Amino acid sequence: MEKIQGVILASASPRRRELLSRIYDEFKVIPSRIKEVVPKEMGVEQYPQYLADQKAETVAKAYKKWLVIGCDTAVIVDGAVLNKPRSTDDAREMMKLLSGKVHRVITGCCLFYMGKSYSFSESTEVEFYPLTDEEIESYVVTPEPYDKAGGYAIQGMAALFIKGIRGDYYNIVGLPIARLSREIDNFLNQDFSVDSENNKEDKKEAKRRKKK
Repeated sequence: MEKIQGVILASASPRRRELLSRIYDEFKVIPSRIKEVVPKEMGVEQYPQYLADQKAETVAKAYKKWLVIGCDTAVIVDGAVLNKPRSTDDAREMMKLLSGKVHRVITGCCLFYMGKSYSFSESTEVEFYPLTDEEIESYVVTPEPYDKAGGYAIQGMAALFIKGIRGDYYNIVGLPIARLSREIDNFLNQDFSVDSENNKEDKKEAKRRKKK
């Protein structure tokens, strides 16, 4: 059996790319380009994991012997998902919804290799200070909100809005890297073929690629 050929991040997010580089020195970035549509009956907490599954599976079809990592992040407040703002008005309304409240950021992750997959979700609570109109206006005229789920970047200027968090900070940025690293190890510690002796070489190669 051939050794694992490498690792693929099925996301175009530059933030996820930077975070994954803390686990792997080398990997490919191949965005899935799927239509992000979820079943109507699905609960909002399940959206990220469902979309992560779709992204990883789509890319993995052409890269069976690669470890494919799919991810999706949702910002949820008052039972509603806040996507990327499409306009200044969108961004302004999102900031007003988040102001003075606790919301959840859920990132779904899917690992796909040799036709097998494993998925999980990580949830972090974030509390915003009450925001003034001036703070909101100063923020929405910057480029920062417009490529971020929920319309803010905790690692950017929106750090000034954060009263507190409960959970994994990096999950808010877009990738829960500590848990992801452990889940990858657990996922690869299984037999992917009948020939387990040969398959051990695949698992050793995958782990070798990880940073120590």
